[in-house]
Amino acid sequence: MRLFALLLFLSLALGQTLLPARTFGLEFREEGGAWVYEGEGVRLVYVPGVGWAEPPLELPPPERERLPLEVLKALGYFQVPEAGARYGGQGRLFRLVLDLPAPHLGSPEEGVGRGRLEVGLPYLVPGLLSAPWPQGLAAEVRLLPRGTRLTLKAPGSLLRYRLFPLENPPRLVLDLYLLLPEVEEALAPGVRYREVYAFTTEPLRLYLVEAERGRLLPVGTPLKRALPKDLAPDALAVLNGGYFDPKTGAPIGLWVQDGVTVSYPFGRTALMWDGFQFFLGLPRFEAVVAGPKGERVRVGVNASRARYTAHTVPGVVGREGEEGAVVVADRVQALLPAPLDLPAGAWALTFPKGLPPFPLKVGDRLSLYGRLDPPFRYALEGGPLLVREGRYAFDPARENFKDPRPLQAVAPQAAVAWTREGRLWLLVSEPTTPGVLARGLLALGAWNALRMDGGGSAQLWVRGRLRSPYQGSPRPVVSALALYAP
Repeated sequence: MRLFALLLFLSLALGQTLLPARTFGLEFREEGGAWVYEGEGVRLVYVPGVGWAEPPLELPPPERERLPLEVLKALGYFQVPEAGARYGGQGRLFRLVLDLPAPHLGSPEEGVGRGRLEVGLPYLVPGLLSAPWPQGLAAEVRLLPRGTRLTLKAPGSLLRYRLFPLENPPRLVLDLYLLLPEVEEALAPGVRYREVYAFTTEPLRLYLVEAERGRLLPVGTPLKRALPKDLAPDALAVLNGGYFDPKTGAPIGLWVQDGVTVSYPFGRTALMWDGFQFFLGLPRFEAVVAGPKGERVRVGVNASRARYTAHTVPGVVGREGEEGAVVVADRVQALLPAPLDLPAGAWALTFPKGLPPFPLKVGDRLSLYGRLDPPFRYALEGGPLLVREGRYAFDPARENFKDPRPLQAVAPQAAVAWTREGRLWLLVSEPTTPGVLARGLLALGAWNALRMDGGGSAQLWVRGRLRSPYQGSPRPVVSALALYAP
C-alpha cells in the first residue's frame, strides 16, 4: 500500500500544475502554521514540512496559495468529465472547440454582454488556462466541481457568444465575437442615429436612422446623378434610393413625387406613403396612352406586358413580331420593327406588327399617362421585398430580377424598414446578402422591410456626413429618400 501511495505521489508530482486556489473556487488562509484551502464543500489542510493533514494522503505539496490541479483530480473534486480544447479565429470570430468523451446532451445557447460576459461549460477544461484570447479581451477561468466558468471582460466592447454541440466525433463549440460598441445619438425630437447589431448566424452591424415622426420625401432628377447628400442638403438624413440605368442615369422603377409620376413601374416592390404612413407592395398602376386625336387606350408598362405596352427604361424593348413607336416630348420620332433600342429620355409604345391601337405616323402626338390605384402622394420602387408583416419574405423570383447574381453577392445593403409600432428605419448594412439582411432585420424587430439599391450605391448620410462605411469614393445616384425633422 505504501508503495502504491509512493508511485501515485511521484506520478502526480512529475506532472503537477500549480494554480491559485481561487481558480478552483477555494479560499486560501494560514491557520496555526498550516495552509488551509476551503470552499465548495471541501477542506484541505497542508502543514509545511509535514504533509497533507486533511486528507491524510501522500499527494504533491502546494506552494502557499498555489494548489496542484492533480491533487484535486486525485481527490475526485471535479464531478464532470474532462474535455480537451482547441482554438481558432477568423476576423471577429474566436472559436473554441471542446473534444468530448461522450455526446453532449445540452441544448444550444447564446448571449450578449456589454463589456462583460459569463459562460458556463459543463466540463473540466484546463486547456482554457492557456488559450490565446483575442487582443483587448481579458479572460478569467474557474475550474469548479460542476464545470468550467469563463468570465470575459472587454470594456467598451460588445461581446456575443454561441454555444452548440456537434456529433461524430462529439464536440462542443463556443463561438465568441468581440465587437465594436453600439452607438446611439439624438438628432431631433423623435429621431436618432444608431449603430446596432442584428444577430443571425453571424453578427451584422447596421447603420440606421430611426424616426418616430418626420417628413420623408423622394428627391433627385431623372438622368442626373449626384451624391445623396447633395440631392437634399437640408435633410436630417438621406438614404440612396431605387435603381437606375448606369449608362444614362434613367430611373428604373416607380417614382411618384407629390402625386406626379416621375418614373413608371418595373415590376418590383415599391415603398408608397402619405404623411408618415408607409406601405409596401407591387404597385397597382393604371397606364393610358392618348393618341393623335385624343383617342385613349389602356396599356401595360415595362414588365407588365399587354397587347399594347409602354416601355420607359432605356435598352432593347419589344419582341419579334411587334412594332414600336419611339416617342420624345410627346411626338413620335420613329416607327421601327421590334426589338428596338430605346434611347434615354424617350419612351416607346409596342404593338402587334401592323396593328397599332390607332393610326400613327412620325410627328404624331402620343402621350403616356399613369396613376397609382389607390393613389399615393409619394412612391419609390426598390426591391426585393425583405420582410412582410413580421415574416421573412425575400423571394426575388417573384419580382422582375432577371440576373440573380447581384442579389447573391456579399455587399453593403440599403433598406427601408419599420417596426410594428411605426418607427421608421433608413439603414445600410455592412457587407452581406439581402437574404441575411432580411433575417437580421427580423431578429431586430422589423415588421416590414424593403431593399433599395445596394452595393456601391448603398449610402446613409446624416447631416451631410457619410455614416455607413464605404470603400473608395461614394457613388453618385439618381434618387434618394430624404428625412426632414418633424
